Amino acid sequence: MRIAIAGAHGQIGLRLGRLLAARGDSVVGLVRNPDHVPDLAEAGVEGVVLDLEQPVMDPLAEAIEECDAVVFAAGAGPGSGAARKDTVDRGAAVLLAESAGLSGISRYLLVSSIGVDSVRDGAVPSGVDEVFLAYLRAKLAAEEALLKEKLDLTILRPGGLTNDAGTGRVTLAPNVDRGQVTRDDVAAVLVALLDEPRTAGLVLGLTGGDVPIKEAVAAVCG
Repeated sequence: MRIAIAGAHGQIGLRLGRLLAARGDSVVGLVRNPDHVPDLAEAGVEGVVLDLEQPVMDPLAEAIEECDAVVFAAGAGPGSGAARKDTVDRGAAVLLAESAGLSGISRYLLVSSIGVDSVRDGAVPSGVDEVFLAYLRAKLAAEEALLKEKLDLTILRPGGLTNDAGTGRVTLAPNVDRGQVTRDDVAAVLVALLDEPRTAGLVLGLTGGDVPIKEAVAAVCG
C-alpha cells in the first residue's frame, strides 16, 4: 500500500511510519517543519513539507496522489493554545479529507481522543481546563465533519497516551472505559485497521488490555 500520514513526525505518526515502511509499504509523511524530513527519511518515510493550517488543497492533493489511504495523526501539541486546537485538530483534518476527495482517496483513519463525547452538545466536563476543552471540542468537530464526507472512515479514540513499550494487547471497542494505552500499541492498531477494510464506518475506543491486536480488530468487525 501507499499511505500518507499527516503529523508524520509526531509521536504516533513516526511510529506508524516506521511500522509501515518496515513491512514494505510506501509512506508519505506530511510535516510542517523541513528540519523533520531527515528523521522521516531515516524511518523509511518520504517527507513532504506542507502546512496543513493553510487552506490550500491543490499542493496537498498532489502530495497524496496515488495513495491508497490517509491517516490523520497530527495535533497542535501540548504547548499550543486553544485557537490552534481548532486550526490543527479540526481544520487540518477536514482539509486532508477534502484533498483526499480531490485525489480519489476514500480510506481515511482519524486519530481522535477518548472523552470527546463528554463535550457533545456544548457540555463542559468537570475538571477540564480551557485548552483541553478546546482540544476535545476540536476532535469532536473533526469527527462530525468527516462523517459527512464520502469516506471509508475509521475513527480511533485512544485513551491517555504513554511512552511505555507496547504490549501488543489492547481493549478495542465502540465504548471503552477511560484508561491508558502506549503509543506503540496505537501505531500497531492503526496498521491493523488499515489492513482491515471492514473497519470502515466504525468509531472505536482504545486502551491497554489483554486481547492481541489482530484478534481485537477482527472482533470489532463482527
